[in-house]
Amino acid sequence: MPEIREFSAHPTEIDGLWLISMKEVTDERGTVREFYRESAFREAGLPSLGPWVQVNVTETKRGALRGLHAEDMYKLVAVVSGEAFGAYVDTRRDSPSYGKVVTVRLTKGTQVLVPRGVGNGFQSVSEEPTQYVYCFDHEWVPGMAGTAVNPLDPALGIEWPLPVDVEDRSQISAKDAGLPPLAEAS
Repeated sequence: MPEIREFSAHPTEIDGLWLISMKEVTDERGTVREFYRESAFREAGLPSLGPWVQVNVTETKRGALRGLHAEDMYKLVAVVSGEAFGAYVDTRRDSPSYGKVVTVRLTKGTQVLVPRGVGNGFQSVSEEPTQYVYCFDHEWVPGMAGTAVNPLDPALGIEWPLPVDVEDRSQISAKDAGLPPLAEAS
């Protein structure tokens, strides 16, 4: 008899940011996870996200950090291999949750729905590389509308699980290390 975990979605302290548990069916052969089912999202009160127009997968080494990028697009993110520490910050100045930070331990079967204007970042924490999937409702283009914030901004209070050396490009890109703090981001 298969073991079934039903889909669930829970709001966070950031307006529009949702923590999602995918529906999973596990039997002797392994597990099937529903990455996206339109009807389940709609029934939970989440926005319709299809059709996706771009899907990216990053493979990131242990300790490496990516983000915090808040483009003008919805993102549905998840880990399909390895584990990550996800961090999200509301960069929308007109939002009731502006400046709030939510962190999540991302494992297989967990997703985060990231609304427009909320910064998305993560650090790989597993021994093996982390494969992180991003689904976008708009294609990413250089210079698109949005905000990017320094993931090491002390004012955010994010306690990354592994130390980050800002000079080590295998841990953080020069671009991310050079981003402004939230207070100076536009």
